[in-house]
Amino acid sequence: MAHAQHKIELEAQTRTVLGAKVRALRSSGYIPAVLYGKGQEALNLQVPIKNFHKALKEAGESTLVYVNVDGKSYPTIIHDVARDPVKDDVIHADFYKVSLTEKIKTKVPVVFEGESLAVKDLAGIFVRNVNELEVEALPQNLPHEISISISSLKNFGDQILVKDIKFGSDIKLVADEDTILATIQEPKSQEELDAELAAPTAGVEDVEIVEKKKEEVPAEEGEAPAAPAETK
Repeated sequence: MAHAQHKIELEAQTRTVLGAKVRALRSSGYIPAVLYGKGQEALNLQVPIKNFHKALKEAGESTLVYVNVDGKSYPTIIHDVARDPVKDDVIHADFYKVSLTEKIKTKVPVVFEGESLAVKDLAGIFVRNVNELEVEALPQNLPHEISISISSLKNFGDQILVKDIKFGSDIKLVADEDTILATIQEPKSQEELDAELAAPTAGVEDVEIVEKKKEEVPAEEGEAPAAPAETK
């Protein structure tokens, strides 16, 4: 089931601070951002950090966000979020302006809900194969997430496939209908676990021998040897 959201709006201001000076902008409670899109001249913006976090939590990177700038509203998708590699703080955001009359494709998070009797009563192992699915829809119809009930998984080997997800005509899944989204596996016995732990694994010496053999294989006739990797 696709979960749509209410209209999400975000107030922004035109940004005149550029380059290295944006550090001071972040210190004052704003993040720098850019709004662009087909037929749209790029706009440099600044957005209150708290308001952006709220919009990102509600919309993610798949749901429509209306960015209001100087009295004008722009329908957008949060296209990219840059984060500080150490603190993980948001340091920049891109908003992509979309047309409300043109369908777009985007990936939407998948959330599994409910309870499986195979897990509860049989100690089965729930295995999820996807974290997101690509959908095609008009921007205003894009779901925030796709919720899938696992209550149908009652026995070992039971599966949930793409074709089991039912949408209205306004949303299309871009995936093979026989793709397995989730399944139930039998729990492993202690003997199987012991056998896996006892199985030999490739050691450093094995890897070195394999690498040496690769180096000894001559290049095919007429083929130039691979260039060494560049070092910085």
